[in-house]
Amino acid sequence: MQFHTKDLRDKCFLVTGGAGFIGSHIVAYLLAHGAEKVRVLDNLMTGFRKNMEPFMGHPAFEFIEGDIRDFETCKRACSGVDYVTHQAALGSVPRSVKDPVTSNDVNVTGFLNMITAAKDSAVKAFVYASSSSVYGDEPNLPKVEERVGNPLSPYAVTKKTNELYADVFARLYGLKVVGLRYFNVFGPRQDPDGPYAAVIPLFVSGILKKAPVYINGDGEQTRDFTYVENAVQANILGMLTDNDEAFGKAYNVAVGENFSVNFLYESIREMLGQTHEATYRAPREGDIRNSLADITKARTLLGYKPTQRFMEGLKATVDYFKAQ
Repeated sequence: MQFHTKDLRDKCFLVTGGAGFIGSHIVAYLLAHGAEKVRVLDNLMTGFRKNMEPFMGHPAFEFIEGDIRDFETCKRACSGVDYVTHQAALGSVPRSVKDPVTSNDVNVTGFLNMITAAKDSAVKAFVYASSSSVYGDEPNLPKVEERVGNPLSPYAVTKKTNELYADVFARLYGLKVVGLRYFNVFGPRQDPDGPYAAVIPLFVSGILKKAPVYINGDGEQTRDFTYVENAVQANILGMLTDNDEAFGKAYNVAVGENFSVNFLYESIREMLGQTHEATYRAPREGDIRNSLADITKARTLLGYKPTQRFMEGLKATVDYFKAQ
């Protein structure tokens, strides 16, 4: 599906974190729609070469293995670039609780390096990944962009800091920035392995392998699960919008529907035709209880319109992991 109207044949894009889950889907979209150059900057800490294998022979694809914590690397990556979509980050609330220093180094120092390099290179737009975690202890549903609470984790602090820096760069330097508050993005290529894997690939992988599957708390916590195609759409719209009113803001990227973790588990189990039981354990530190997005702002200013709802995306994701 096409989310843009501009000709991409004379445009150069930088995707930081392009070897990762969301980043690799953005790269695939840009190459499929004829971008003149798509450059990826990734240190392969949480990204994978296998995610870039389909692009390696493409004449428009370029890969820089490097770290956003190094400013000179960021400057080199931004050279000659028209648009930046900054997806490189160290995700996971539990990871940040265990090691807040590294999360800060990557997500705050790395972000500042990238947005500064983008500003110095006079890019046309800088889109970056924020997170629904910035809402913290704000109790009201649905989540509206202008109403946030206190962060509940170091990860949430890093993403809130990104938004503060972006706001200053927009007002001080006139940089055209767009922040995207992702709500539980999922889909093919999301890593099912490791201690900080996301819930959907963990569930699918555990059920298929008949390994222990854990649900934190009572499982009645809810999430606005967002298929990756919707996140790609938001990035493309954010970079290419002609609406000057759209810049300098952060947007919810979600569907506007929420489902419990218990419902998610039952749905996956049903799609796999399995009866594998989950094990319940203590709630996770730093987790938000309920999450649901109001996407009016993104619809109005960016023209965002989710193309994939939860069950459609979940079916595609389960089918992907079954085929692996």
